[in-house]
Amino acid sequence: MTPDWPNPFIEQRADPFILRHEQYYYFVASVPEYDRLEIRRATTLAGLRSAEPVVVWRKPESGPFSELIWAPELHYIDGQWVIYFAAAPTREIKEGLFQHRMYALVCEAEDPLQGDWQPCRRVFSQFDSFSLDATHFMHQGKNWYLWAQKDPLIPGNSNLYLAELLNPWTLKGTPVMLSRPEYEWECAGFSVNEGPAVIRHGNRLFVTYSASATDENYCLGILSIDVDADPLDVAAWQKSTRPVFVSSWDNHQYGPGHNSFTQDEAGRDVLVYHARNYTEIEGDPLWDPNRHTRLKYFSWREDGTPDFGVPPADYTSVP
Repeated sequence: MTPDWPNPFIEQRADPFILRHEQYYYFVASVPEYDRLEIRRATTLAGLRSAEPVVVWRKPESGPFSELIWAPELHYIDGQWVIYFAAAPTREIKEGLFQHRMYALVCEAEDPLQGDWQPCRRVFSQFDSFSLDATHFMHQGKNWYLWAQKDPLIPGNSNLYLAELLNPWTLKGTPVMLSRPEYEWECAGFSVNEGPAVIRHGNRLFVTYSASATDENYCLGILSIDVDADPLDVAAWQKSTRPVFVSSWDNHQYGPGHNSFTQDEAGRDVLVYHARNYTEIEGDPLWDPNRHTRLKYFSWREDGTPDFGVPPADYTSVP
C-alpha cells in the first residue's frame, strides 16, 4: 500500500492525541521535556506536521503539578475546551511508582489557542493514588471519563476505570474497573493497563488501551461492549485475550501504543500512536525522547472488530 503520511508523522511527540472539531484538526502530545502543554491546529490532517505549536500552559516551579507533565488530551465538552493531563509534585518514585494525579484545564473562549485557560483543577477519583491518561467520550447522551489508576489493593501499576462526569473536572457516582493487567502480554516489565481510547463502530463501542512496559513490550489491547448496554455494567464488557497491535521486528517498529483515533478528510478511520524504531534504550525508556507520533489507516473485519494490522516501517516520501 502506498504510504499516506511520512512515518514518523511528528517526531519526539509521545502519547499523541488528535481531535477533529468543526473545520480544524488539533494535536496535543507529551513533549520530551515534560514541562508544558502545547496545541497544534490545521485545516488538514497532514497540515498538523508543519503547524506551529502554541504553548497554552507551562508547569509551575513547585507544587502538586510541577513535574512530569504527561499525556495531554484536548476535548470539547459542553461548549468548553478541556485539556486533561497528569502531573506529579516531584520526579521521585515511591513504592515503585511516580506520584502522578489527574488535572483539567478549562477554556471557555471560542479559540483554544488564543483564549484564557482557567486555573488548574484536580480531578479526584476513588483513590488518592498514581493516576493518569484520562480521556473523555460521549455515549448514550452522557459524558464519560475513562482513565488509568493504581488500586493500592491490586498488584501492578494501573487498571482502567470508568465514571460518568458531573462536569469536566468532577466525577459522578462510583467508578467501575473495566480491566486490570492479567495476561502475560499485559505484564511484561510492568503490569500496566493505561492510555485508553474510545471508538464506536456499528453496534459496538471499543476501548483500546496500552499494556506492559514502555519499551518494545508496549502494545495495544482492546475491550468492547454493545452500544445499548450499560457501560457501568462490568459484566457487559468483553476483553480480548490477545493484543491487537504489537511491535514489528521486520519493520523495526517497537512499542506501538498510547493511541487515539481520528478520521481523515474523507471520513476514513485513522489510528494515531507512538512507537520507536530501535530497542537499544539507555536508561529509563521514559527519558528516551524518540517515541514518535505515527499515523496509519485501519480497517474493520466482517465481524465488526478493528484490524489494526502491523506498524509500518519508517519512510519519508508522501505521494
